[in-house]
Amino acid sequence: METIKANAGILSNYEVLRLLQELRSQQKRSNTRSHLATITYETIQYLQDTPCSHQSPEIIHNFLKALEPFKLTKAEKVMLLNSPPTTPLEIQLMVEESEERLTDEQVEQLLQIVVNCQLVQPGLLQN
Repeated sequence: METIKANAGILSNYEVLRLLQELRSQQKRSNTRSHLATITYETIQYLQDTPCSHQSPEIIHNFLKALEPFKLTKAEKVMLLNSPPTTPLEIQLMVEESEERLTDEQVEQLLQIVVNCQLVQPGLLQN
């Protein structure tokens, strides 16, 4: 595997999980044994225990569309997607200068978007 353009884009955990699952199925067909197979397996095992295992392209699209009014950076959007916040503190940690950029109402709206887009279960939201 070769990196053609470093930093050409940011991948979400969902995208990494899908890519690794495809790579793993190709490895099974070719019967290759390598360190890459071990790394692929362990990474898939880890990612399957994260919120990305319950995401879909539709959920991600709806989530990113709902975030448009907030003027967040790509990195901030990916952080929110990969580790969906359940508290205002988590949003503060993920969004740079959030106190200046977001009102308390917008923070609550972000938390509600996370629930509405099914990134976390409604019962996990904490205030």
